[in-house]
Amino acid sequence: MTRTTRLVILLVAVLLLGGVGTGAVLYAAHRSGMRDEQQANGPTVRAGAVSLRPTAGRRLLVRNLAWGPHRDEIATVPADDPQGPRTASGVKCLRFHAAAGTGICLQAVHGTLRDTYRAVVLDAHLRVRHRFPAAGIPTRARVSPSGHMVAWTVFVSGDSYAGTKFSTRTAIVDTRTWKIDDNLETFRIIKDGRAYRAADTNIWGVTFADDNRFYATLATAGNTYLVRGDAGARTLTSLHHNVECPSLSPDGTRIAYKKRVEGASPDAPWRLYVLNLRTMKETATAEQRNIDDQALWADDSTLVYALPGDYGSDLWTVPADGTGTARRLMSSAVAPAYLG
Repeated sequence: MTRTTRLVILLVAVLLLGGVGTGAVLYAAHRSGMRDEQQANGPTVRAGAVSLRPTAGRRLLVRNLAWGPHRDEIATVPADDPQGPRTASGVKCLRFHAAAGTGICLQAVHGTLRDTYRAVVLDAHLRVRHRFPAAGIPTRARVSPSGHMVAWTVFVSGDSYAGTKFSTRTAIVDTRTWKIDDNLETFRIIKDGRAYRAADTNIWGVTFADDNRFYATLATAGNTYLVRGDAGARTLTSLHHNVECPSLSPDGTRIAYKKRVEGASPDAPWRLYVLNLRTMKETATAEQRNIDDQALWADDSTLVYALPGDYGSDLWTVPADGTGTARRLMSSAVAPAYLG
């Protein structure tokens, strides 16, 4: 091969690589620009008044992920028409939940050098009642049935539950006094009937039974446990093994959760299960895909959860008793909450 031929090949290679790089940049810019444009085949989203007060009809609130001017805003639809037009509030949240006129909204605060995060407690009109700094990237949020207690979890290192190299921070706040327990790892842990202390404990995924009792995940020594929390006594008591991101049923008898199953990929290890708190019997739901979400009970028999979609995430639903099949409930949405 002559020197001239080698130079020609090198030049062609450089031009090809440059073309590919330019094309990738232009495509990324095009996709980014589309985020501000209404999706041609997406849901209709209009600005309007959104309230957390009970109304005559049951409603579903979500973080709207449809591309357009209202992306990431909390939006509402009638619960019996989840594919219908959405009313967007103007309030943007990364994670959200609401109950009894109280909302918890986890937000990013964009800075020049880096982003910071905060937890914002909202009133029934989505006005700010109180702000708290959040120690990391938001991942879970819940409000108690009365609206008096709120909880949130953030990643303070790492950004996925799939591996072992991550750390979380979970806080609980009483909205009547604004007293905060900003790290549930300081609670006294009772594991397998004995007091337990370890440097590697992580707590996440609170779900409330009432204004004092709650459930959450405890991780330690490579294992996860369902724990029952007592906010007044500041204790966490283990109940069951291999439970993550619990969600208590409205009747208080069952926990929906993601369970690591044998033979699954380390990057997609979870399936959606339901645990009977009286018998401790586990039931696998009909959803066979990997679930990395804290499921929500739409009612005493139906679960709602997020799965990856074309524009971020879609909401899916499946019966809680192991029957039926999974079906898409709502596209381009995450962080659901039912009101009414």
